[in-house]
Amino acid sequence: KVSLVGTGPDNEGVTRTVAAKYVHGADGAHSAVRKAIGARHLGDVQYQAWGVMDVLANSDFPDIRLKSIIQSKHGSILHIPREGGYLFRTYVDLGIVDENDNHAVRKTPLEEIIRRMNEIVAPYSIDVKDVAWWSVYEVGHRVTDRFDEIPTEEVGTRDPHVFISGDACHTHSAKAGQGMNVSMQDAFNLGWKVAHVLKGLAPASLLQSYTQERQVIAQNLIDFDSEWSARVAGTYKGPGADIPIEDFYLETGEFSNGFRTEYPEGLLVGSNAYQDLAKGYTLGKRFKSAKVVRRSDSNPIHLGHTHEADGRWRIYVFADKERAALSGTKVADWAKWMDESVDSPINRFTPKGSDRDALFDVKVIYQQDHRDICPGDVPAIFKPENGPFGLQNLEKIFGKLPKGLWHGFDMPDTDIWEERELSEDGVVVVVRPDMYVAHVLPLDKPEEIGEFFSKIYIEQN
Repeated sequence: KVSLVGTGPDNEGVTRTVAAKYVHGADGAHSAVRKAIGARHLGDVQYQAWGVMDVLANSDFPDIRLKSIIQSKHGSILHIPREGGYLFRTYVDLGIVDENDNHAVRKTPLEEIIRRMNEIVAPYSIDVKDVAWWSVYEVGHRVTDRFDEIPTEEVGTRDPHVFISGDACHTHSAKAGQGMNVSMQDAFNLGWKVAHVLKGLAPASLLQSYTQERQVIAQNLIDFDSEWSARVAGTYKGPGADIPIEDFYLETGEFSNGFRTEYPEGLLVGSNAYQDLAKGYTLGKRFKSAKVVRRSDSNPIHLGHTHEADGRWRIYVFADKERAALSGTKVADWAKWMDESVDSPINRFTPKGSDRDALFDVKVIYQQDHRDICPGDVPAIFKPENGPFGLQNLEKIFGKLPKGLWHGFDMPDTDIWEERELSEDGVVVVVRPDMYVAHVLPLDKPEEIGEFFSKIYIEQN
């Protein structure tokens, strides 16, 4: 519950109270929500100041349109060409800041930043014509001690109702391009969980997993960014200091691309007992796409692009070598259990009156060419009848991408089984609503998928 007292001429002294089940504080580095719940920023400010500008300029610097890290005895620059062919962003090293500076460095004039930039790139020069935007900041690498209102000593004794995300709970430099990306990961992680709790699908205890999962990721981000910032500034002295910065950038590319996040085994990530069946889909990591062919329209499509951000789980059934059939195959037996068993998560946790795939979107990928798949031979669970008219969805059936020349197009030399190291005996890959791999299971043990979801959801039927 939050109360606000008006101070304007039209509402002075008027109190308004807002009550909510949950509060999400995405209110920046100076978060009022963080302060209200008593969470503390941990970590030291790295007293290194940077001036950042979006610039239109002429220059004799030969790599002005190439992403560059420039280091000289006068300091460092991170140079990033932007859209349109002319604009570029540049981060200019303003040097070490005294602990007693009291943010005076933030008053550095634009002219001084431009002068320092030219000093660093000498003997080349940058003739600035226009500055679209600029700012000065000090790098602070900090993580809060918790991402919700539950004190550390009370974790597990009650469920959280107030959450913080983004800069409100982790601050770092902008030079790795992770600020908005990791913040959106925070919000995605929290959003689907809150939605499922509010809909009555999952118990409120599910929300305890937000801090458990995201705080570790935030600390990993801070550790990475601390090293990256120091390398850009030319001040890094830790392990591997002799590695060229371009090699370090390539080696850590998975982090900056958002694929380094790896959630540990727990409520929302199963055990790795069957990881060898799908080595390319690491448990707890982002689901990596690969191309397949959709049977309904013969369209080559990235499987991951069919995963919409709609709060549903994806269950990808990669078939064994058997052709599509309604019975007598491992896929058919798995589908029958999922469709008919009282222990099936679809039958237990999908709300009454909802579409069959309202919570679990089940797709099948066969090892055959899509033209060899007859939809009539595909089990019903993969072609649910939805909506008031019971219309059949035929877009959940896929075949392996053909190799070589296909209808005049050069296709890749590999297919999804090879790219993601999938077992030819078949495998089930379960993907969370936020697109992280939750489980890898064999086709012949469907009951294990039921056991996995029974710990997460509330019985609906």
